[in-house]
Amino acid sequence: MDVSHLLDELNEAQREAVTTRSQHTLVLAGAGSGKTRVLIHRLAWLIQVEHVSPLSILAVTFTNKAAGEMRERAQDLLQVSARSMWIGTFHGIAHRILRMHWEEAGLPENFQILDSDDQHRILRRLIKEEGLDEAQWPARQAQWYINARKDEGQRPQSIEDMNNPMTAQWVRIYDTYQAYCDRAGLVDFAELLLRAHELWLNDPTLLDHYQRRLSHLLVDEFQDTNSIQYAWIRMLAGADGSVLVVGDDDQSIYGWRGAQVENVRHFSRDFAGVQTIKLEQNYRSTGTILEAANAVIANNEERMGKKLWTADDKGAPIMLYSAFNEQDEARFVVEQVEQWLAKGRRADEVAIVYRTTAQSRLFEEYLLRASIAYRVYGGQRFFERAEIRDALAYLRLIQNPNDDAAMERVINTPARGIGQKTLSILRLQARESSLPLWQAAQECARQNLLPARALGAVNGFVQLISAMRERMQNWTLGNQVQGLIEESQLVSHYEKEPTEKMESRVENLRELVNAAEAFVIPAEDEDAGMTDLQSFLSHAALEAGETQGEAWDDCVQLMTLHSAKGLEFPMVFIVGMEDGLFPHQRSVTEAGGRLEEERRLCYVGITRAREHLCISHAEVRRMFGSESHCRPSRFLDEIPSGLIEEIRPRMQVQRPWSSPKLPEYRKSSLGSDQDWPFRLGESVSHKKFGIGTVISFEGSGEHARVQVNFNRAGAKWLVLAYANLTST
Repeated sequence: MDVSHLLDELNEAQREAVTTRSQHTLVLAGAGSGKTRVLIHRLAWLIQVEHVSPLSILAVTFTNKAAGEMRERAQDLLQVSARSMWIGTFHGIAHRILRMHWEEAGLPENFQILDSDDQHRILRRLIKEEGLDEAQWPARQAQWYINARKDEGQRPQSIEDMNNPMTAQWVRIYDTYQAYCDRAGLVDFAELLLRAHELWLNDPTLLDHYQRRLSHLLVDEFQDTNSIQYAWIRMLAGADGSVLVVGDDDQSIYGWRGAQVENVRHFSRDFAGVQTIKLEQNYRSTGTILEAANAVIANNEERMGKKLWTADDKGAPIMLYSAFNEQDEARFVVEQVEQWLAKGRRADEVAIVYRTTAQSRLFEEYLLRASIAYRVYGGQRFFERAEIRDALAYLRLIQNPNDDAAMERVINTPARGIGQKTLSILRLQARESSLPLWQAAQECARQNLLPARALGAVNGFVQLISAMRERMQNWTLGNQVQGLIEESQLVSHYEKEPTEKMESRVENLRELVNAAEAFVIPAEDEDAGMTDLQSFLSHAALEAGETQGEAWDDCVQLMTLHSAKGLEFPMVFIVGMEDGLFPHQRSVTEAGGRLEEERRLCYVGITRAREHLCISHAEVRRMFGSESHCRPSRFLDEIPSGLIEEIRPRMQVQRPWSSPKLPEYRKSSLGSDQDWPFRLGESVSHKKFGIGTVISFEGSGEHARVQVNFNRAGAKWLVLAYANLTST
């Protein structure tokens, strides 16, 4: 296929990025500006026009899904297999390199990838063994500390504690944890990148080989890179490599997990003669939506600057709903969804996005009342489910008996009489002998350190794993998975659970067999000499580390603003736009650019909408058990008023009740009462509590209640028939 002909599909800025002759190029790609198309066409241009070998190009992105799409589109464009190309995630590429050079990296040949859950379990145990109070030294905080240090390229011995005893203790925990992982042949996600970087740093000959081999680097989502990833790119590029990075400093929203927006700004400083190209034409959203996004993000001072525009229509104004409280907000949003569906539109064209996960509950409740299907995006992925993790732990133990995390997970799953007391003896023996648990168990048996019953149970487990390993050596991957599920008796174990949960778990285990049977080992894993089982386990671990959700049904999508990045929908609701909620209170009070990151998050949310955008906020919101009056988000003030159509709550003023008569009140399909004697926000008087404001209604007939926020007595729920409220 003649790639030069395909340049006709690109706009002028995209064409410039694809055909650039500059050694180093920074492509500032605004939301919806076609950055993936640019990357794929650049890759094709290098191969077909500049005659660069496909094996000399490294294309790296952040999710397996994005890497898979990039590989497929490159294959379609080039009409050749992209199987052996270096296209993948940072972690996937690092894993590939470590598999090929495990010995030089100081790793065992059959090292295992440690996922986040197992990392947490190990840290909990190590902290307990060190005699530390987990309330003071939480495993989650230790996990965050260790991963953050690795992302910065720091080993325990290189961290200065500055005579701070707390820092010194965290460093000791890090050191203990790393020593444990090294003994057991375990590598966590952060370690993949750090170990690969150290491999090049400590072996100039190997580094020179990869610098000459991978001479063209293409990096997607550059604004999401952290310190070690940026160091990785700089080291691999060397003096002669060519680097093209695509990113958007306005969409850098992951600072809390180590991403450094500064990398975008520093690229021109750290690489010589960088050409900067801006992609500003948007192919996703209406003119109104883009104008609002531009107006909001313009208030950030630390940005490189660009302005999105579209050749399409201006489109509908942005709806702004000022709800009285969070219930009124949920009611309104769901009514709008009902109207959308009544027009013949699909439910999966609608997204409700919010700043915090806790906000989803009310929307779920109101969607259920309206019988509208929904899904909370970013839910538990297949390889993260407990039954799948159990089966994979058995496989990991068959592959590598020194995998302590796997052994701890399944040594008593199903229950076989190996309790915490027995495990404590095994752990103590492992620690004192500097042995993996597997070998410590055998040592305990030789020295008769366990009671007879426990010894029999431990020996039975060791024999089970050893027998499975021996029998399965020449089995296909599908048969190995099927065999371990049967011989481990996992199905029998889960059949003891309630029917619905049991059926789901058993179905998932069957699906794991299907996944194994359909699995094709990637060329790079084959080249690295990995077995099908090694490759499958690595694939599962890397997939479990993803943050993206799974495929959707035709249902409304609920998600956080962080989860929404990279997605787009015809209809988007951004809810809870109040100061303290969005922007989050932490960003308002903390220094270090947190407020600017919150504004970038708002920009990301706005640019998810293609046709219609609706923003809502509540005047009163109940959070953490108390109600407070809310100020509309400062970001709303940054949207030009001419782009907004304000919608107020439905208000109906009626005479107050004065008798205990219990009439029925009409209710909508959402459960919101329509014919109440007071309106939301109305000022009322009560004989005992004094003056207050109506903030909510619920129920009907004798169960009809009103919630009033009294000036002196606070919020009270009152039965309408007996409250004797009067308007003031």
